[in-house]
Amino acid sequence: MEITQVLVRPIVTEKSNRLMIEGKYTFQVAVRATKPEIRRAVETLFDVKVDRVTTMRIKGKYRRQGKTGGYRSDWKKAIVQLKPGSSIQLYEGV
Repeated sequence: MEITQVLVRPIVTEKSNRLMIEGKYTFQVAVRATKPEIRRAVETLFDVKVDRVTTMRIKGKYRRQGKTGGYRSDWKKAIVQLKPGSSIQLYEGV
């Protein structure tokens, strides 16, 4: 998988902002992305050193639109912990 296809978007929530203080950054990633691919993508795109990658699969929730109902898509979340002294400038000022 190409590096640009691995990271879908950064996740910016109250919880992810608290994790940033500890050097952990949260991303939505491609469902088929592996931990080594995520590590390589973050290190290449943001020029930082990654210490640990934790991933989790999020099941799509059931949603209704009037009479009809359906499920949102399943997706994958990755929490990337950087080595001490590293930070991602994308998040600074958010």
